[in-house]
Amino acid sequence: MKNIVYIATSIDGYIADKNNSIDWLHDIPNPDGSDLGFAELMNGVDALVMGRNTLEKVLSFDCEWPYSKPVFVLSNTLKNVPKGYEDKVFLVKDELKDVVLSLNEKGYERLYIDGGITIQNFLKEDLIDELIITTIPIVLGGGVPLFGELSEPLKFRHTKAERYLDCLVKNYYVRQR
Repeated sequence: MKNIVYIATSIDGYIADKNNSIDWLHDIPNPDGSDLGFAELMNGVDALVMGRNTLEKVLSFDCEWPYSKPVFVLSNTLKNVPKGYEDKVFLVKDELKDVVLSLNEKGYERLYIDGGITIQNFLKEDLIDELIITTIPIVLGGGVPLFGELSEPLKFRHTKAERYLDCLVKNYYVRQR
């Protein structure tokens, strides 16, 4: 069972700018349309877990639904799944450890954890096994941080680095327990 974070940040560690925008992620020329390893990640996970804010961001994209796996959305406020997504998005509400246990018991053993607050909360509960972080060469100077406060440090081992598009660096980290 693994919980994996796969996300991009600015050099200074932000996942969205001061206006909660992620447009800067698309400023890097990508003439061949590389998915930068996203399909490989999706092939290796059973489901996604994200928060309501991340779901709303994904739904605002001008594209088809990007996930082929079930998406479990953590929310205390959403009562219904948006129309048209009833077979793709499922609402969950419980303590994170219980959510993970319940999903694992249903056969979802490799979870892709996405969204700033969700990632921070999973880290607070020491529920992240792998971090895959792509650094975009921009300093935003503020915005939505990837990391938040922790009660104690969490140690990770760096296992690999890959360079994409001659300017992005994807780093892989595994939790040391």
